[in-house]
Amino acid sequence: MAMEKEAIYNMMADEIATRFNIKREAVTPDLNFLTDVDADSIDFVELVLEVEDMFNVTISDEDAEDLVTLQQTVDYIVAHQN
Repeated sequence: MAMEKEAIYNMMADEIATRFNIKREAVTPDLNFLTDVDADSIDFVELVLEVEDMFNVTISDEDAEDLVTLQQTVDYIVAHQN
């Protein structure tokens, strides 16, 4: 059963806050993984793998390159849930 967009957003926001040690309130839809958090390429790959596990989606390398913001990632998950 597909999850609601709001639930996905909240789960992602919690994961990002925990993973990057930032306040949950600082996590916004336009949060940019490349510029707003101290994430390197390994952090980003680990986040993609976690998203795949959390939401049972497969994210290709090409698609992952386009997932720069939290909102883009949430929209991708909603569109690709199994």
